Amino acid sequence: MTRLTLVSALVFATAPALAQTANPSDAQAPTFRSGASLVSLNVTVMDGSARYVTGLQPGDFAVYEDGVKQDVRFFESTAVPVDLFVLLDTSASMTDRMDVVHEAAIGFLRTLRAGDRGAVVAFSDSVTVVQPLTEDGSLLEKAIESTHAHGATALNNAIYIALKQFGQQAKLDGTVRRQTIAVLSDGEDTSSLVSFDDVLALARKMGVNIYTVALQSKYAGQRQAQDGARRYFSESDYSMKMLARETGAQSFFPSLATELKSVYASIAAELASQYSIGYVPANGRNDGRFRRVVVQITSRPELKPRTRLGYTADGDKAATDHSSGGGQR
Repeated sequence: MTRLTLVSALVFATAPALAQTANPSDAQAPTFRSGASLVSLNVTVMDGSARYVTGLQPGDFAVYEDGVKQDVRFFESTAVPVDLFVLLDTSASMTDRMDVVHEAAIGFLRTLRAGDRGAVVAFSDSVTVVQPLTEDGSLLEKAIESTHAHGATALNNAIYIALKQFGQQAKLDGTVRRQTIAVLSDGEDTSSLVSFDDVLALARKMGVNIYTVALQSKYAGQRQAQDGARRYFSESDYSMKMLARETGAQSFFPSLATELKSVYASIAAELASQYSIGYVPANGRNDGRFRRVVVQITSRPELKPRTRLGYTADGDKAATDHSSGGGQR
C-alpha cells in the first residue's frame, strides 16, 4: 500500500463524522451554487498603509486567467459564511506551551460569526479530527481544551487530511463558503506519510486559504538567545511560507507562544474583510495545466489585491466544486 493510499484511508475513516455534522446555517447561506467549472477566489485588498479595504463593488474588480479577462458570475463582500479548520501541533515539543495555545485558539474561534463554522484538528505522530465542522462554540472550545502534547510531528498529513475533508464537506453543502485552514506548528515534519509536494499539489486544486503559523521551537529560541543571532529560517519555514503565498493567505513566524493571540487576531481581521469572487473560465479545457490568476482593482490601481496564484485545471470535482476559499489553484 502506498503512502498516499494510507492517508486516503485515514481521510475515508474520518468522513462519517464529518458527514453527520449538523448544518443549521444552511438556510442563511448564499443560495448561489457553484458548478464543477467555477473558480472561486477569496480576495484580500489592502492600501499602501497595509490596511484592509472594504466596501468595493463588483465593477471595481477585473479578473484575468492566463492574461484573458474573465466574466465574473458571483461577487459577495459580507454574506459568505466561513468554514475554518484550526490545526494544532500537539507534538511533545509543545508540552510547555499548550495552555497558551489553548487560550489563543479559543479566542480565535470566538471571532466566528453567526453562520460560520469551525473545526479542530490535532496532530502529532497521528492526525485526529477532534471536532468536525460545527457552529457550536462550546463544542469547539471543549475540543481545543481536550488536546494535549505527545509524540512526533505529522504536519503534512494534517494539512492533507484537512484539505480532503473540505472537499468532502463541499460535496455535501453545495453552497458557496469561504474555506480556510489556520495551521500552527513549531518545527520540522518528522512522521508524515505524504510529502510537502503532495500537500502543495492538492492545495493547488482545492481553493482553500491556508494561513501558516510557524512558532519558533523553544530549543531554537534558546540558541538564538545564547548566540544573539537572527532567527534561522529552516526548510520547514520556507515550505510554510510558500503554502500560504500560493493559496492567497499569509504566513507568520512568532518567536513566542504569547504572540499567538495577536497572530490569530490578524487572521480573523483578514477573514472579516475579504471579498468572494467566482467565475467560469473562458478556457473550459480540463487539460491538467496550471492557470495563472490575476486580480486587479481597476477603479483604484494603487490598492493591492491578494488571492491565490492560480489553479490546476484537471477536472477533479473535489478540487473545483463549491470552493470559495481563495480561488482554484
